[in-house]
Amino acid sequence: MDIRQTLKLTQQLVMTPQLQQAIKLLQMSRLELVETINEEMETNPALEESVEQEPSVDHEEASVKEKELIMDNITEDVSSINASENEINWEQYIESYSATDYQSRKFEHEEVPQYENIVRSQDSLPDHLRWQIQMSSFDERERNIANFIAGNIDDDGYLKASLEEVAEALDCEVEDAEEVLKVIHAFDPLGIAARDLRECLLIQASFLNLDNTLVGEIIKNYLHDIEGRRLSKIAKETGSPLEEVVAAVKVISEFEPRPGRPFAEDNAQYITPDLYVYKVDDEYVIVQNEDGVPRLRISNYYKEAMQKDNDDDGAREYIQGKVRSAVWLIKSIQQRQRTIYKVMESILKFQRDFFDNGMECLKPLVLKDVADDIGMHESTISRVTNNKYVQTPHGIFELKFFFNSAISCYGADDIASESVKEKIRQLLATENVKKPFSDQAIVELLKNSNINIARRTVTKYREMMGLASSSKRKKLF
Repeated sequence: MDIRQTLKLTQQLVMTPQLQQAIKLLQMSRLELVETINEEMETNPALEESVEQEPSVDHEEASVKEKELIMDNITEDVSSINASENEINWEQYIESYSATDYQSRKFEHEEVPQYENIVRSQDSLPDHLRWQIQMSSFDERERNIANFIAGNIDDDGYLKASLEEVAEALDCEVEDAEEVLKVIHAFDPLGIAARDLRECLLIQASFLNLDNTLVGEIIKNYLHDIEGRRLSKIAKETGSPLEEVVAAVKVISEFEPRPGRPFAEDNAQYITPDLYVYKVDDEYVIVQNEDGVPRLRISNYYKEAMQKDNDDDGAREYIQGKVRSAVWLIKSIQQRQRTIYKVMESILKFQRDFFDNGMECLKPLVLKDVADDIGMHESTISRVTNNKYVQTPHGIFELKFFFNSAISCYGADDIASESVKEKIRQLLATENVKKPFSDQAIVELLKNSNINIARRTVTKYREMMGLASSSKRKKLF
């Protein structure tokens, strides 16, 4: 054994800060990108937003020639930077910008609408209940119990704490909590503070004086049979005519199973597409949506500071670091935009039939197809297609929507799984609601369209689309 020095040549992948930043930005959604840009603008004084006014573009009147101009707009602004791995030629970079290209935006004074006309105020369910508690004849102890109960009601209007927990938390008797709860059951909305569905429906039936009728009996003992559409069994066991059972079930179906629904907040998330695809004559034009995304540039102040002679090495190093970080961010954003555009362009080529004719013409497509087409890795395509949306003539879709597994067809080309789902959705939309199609019946109907899939596959697709089974889709009246 001895100690010696040797030279060894090896290859390894090094994740530079620029590459890490580019990958991170690539997989961000549009909202995350805007937040990241705003954060960088707050922490890096060398970055600022370009506020140059640009002529508005009518996307609907875009032409194939404009497609080339769109690509020109996203070419790299900082291509003149002669950068090595550790150093950037700042003088050459500064010369690529003019000193007068920064124009301040002028804002005209406009009348601002009144604040109360903008803000919409809506009471929450707890607030609505507490207002009724204040209007009730509760004493102080009962009011404390009622407020505690109101604070433990979920968004659907159900009490999530047991009376034992209420009594233990407030150091009171269970009987006292139960008496207060009975009063709250008469509050608006009707059925509020119930502990389960049966109690919720019984409260509403009692308000209509139906708790001691067939309606009340069915709610107490046969809710499970209603779900299974076993009305004949209910009629047999209650000794009531089937017509009366049907009428009672119809009354129950009009009750509100979620009393808190009217107070539910609007949590809808509105999607802003990253891309638009318009058809111009016989060609499609891809337009990137840059509205709301700050357009970055290097601050004129820092560009001028780089040109000045500065004996302070610390200050010069600080400025270089900030400018270098700003350039990396601008380049990464531009690279992100180019990559998204190229991926969409490839998807458009593969899925041209979908853009021409709609959902039923969607073709099978995998990440490797697009990766090979544009010369990128599959992992890059996966990052690009996640949380990126495109507006097409047929609606707004996530980019990964266009990637589907293949389903075999008799004597024809394979069909995309999403197209099969659409066919199932269309079949169920036209079925007889009193005699809905079973999953096996759907299998047979799809065979008429030369689509060969198993019953369990139909069941899986139906559940993925949130469609109930035939027994639950069946309408009794």
